[in-house]
Amino acid sequence: MFASFDLVMFDLDGTLVATSPEICDAVNDTLLQHGMEAVTQAQVEAWIGHGTRELLLQAVALRSQSDSKSLRSAPHFAAMQLAFDRHYAARCGTRSALYPRVHETLSVLRQRGVKIAVVTNKEARYTRRLLDAHAMTPLFDLVVGGDTLPTRKPDPAGVAHCLHALRIAPDRALFVGDSSIDVATARNAGVRVWALPYGYNMGQKIEASAPDRVIADCSALTE
Repeated sequence: MFASFDLVMFDLDGTLVATSPEICDAVNDTLLQHGMEAVTQAQVEAWIGHGTRELLLQAVALRSQSDSKSLRSAPHFAAMQLAFDRHYAARCGTRSALYPRVHETLSVLRQRGVKIAVVTNKEARYTRRLLDAHAMTPLFDLVVGGDTLPTRKPDPAGVAHCLHALRIAPDRALFVGDSSIDVATARNAGVRVWALPYGYNMGQKIEASAPDRVIADCSALTE
């Protein structure tokens, strides 16, 4: 099966690592610091996918009963972003966990000579901290964060960057993710996409996004 792929690109949150507990901690640290009521982990999981700034925006808009559009340019939201940066830097890697068979699968792929990359909407500074915390950094040939390029998923630029940098043709590449954003990204880039059913897909079933295949966990990549 795997002779078809020379490169596998992975989403991060909800695909390789379960991160919602520590993201929720950092969001609530920020809300409570600014006199707002905490949100639940389930709410945070529904907001994961577009990067931490957008996630924080949703939480603040909900708790302050503000319009998210006007909130984007509000001075107090900029201050809250700075506070969140501090809180998440402290929380990142503390209550997250790898999903089953992730480390083993990445190690096998490397042993087989397959190139491996991360393409995530999480900001690069948090991505590096998270990968380091779980001893995964050496396993990847390339890491593309949400602020590495001018655009982020579902724009295909991150995938295109990996294909170009690692010199892999689109028909030899696979994207693995957990959300409709990941499926759309792969489709926009012209690569195949497999999806995991256990991540953060804004509360929707991943099958509705019509990936090429739904796999139970990452070990399917080495079958």
